[in-house]
Amino acid sequence: MLEQSATWDDRQVLFLGERGILPFVERRRHHRVPAQVKSLLRANCHEVEGETIDLSFGGARIESSLDVQPGKQIAVKLIVPGDDTPILIEQARVQWMIDRTFGVRFVHVPQRELDELEQLMEECIAFDEGRKA
Repeated sequence: MLEQSATWDDRQVLFLGERGILPFVERRRHHRVPAQVKSLLRANCHEVEGETIDLSFGGARIESSLDVQPGKQIAVKLIVPGDDTPILIEQARVQWMIDRTFGVRFVHVPQRELDELEQLMEECIAFDEGRKA
């Protein structure tokens, strides 16, 4: 079972600033797992396909042609292979975007969907570990 604690991960990241290479500490509440999950994204009555690249209890990184801007609220359906019912997150907010890739923060996830999300993340971890072995 994945831990759902509210502790922060600290990672040291370097980026190029006006004064050279500067350290930046990235803080995330939830562990991210690599994923390759088909997604359906809805904003302004438009539903567009996408692919979820990584996933956590708090959000996801998605590639899609959906026209979004930071701050925009969208709905995300994660299509789970072999499952007839997608995981539906009605309230996700776009946090950043670069080209056709963007990050969303899940604003509210009902417990049933959270349980399904946990199972999907465990399957993604097992699949990723199987590829590395």
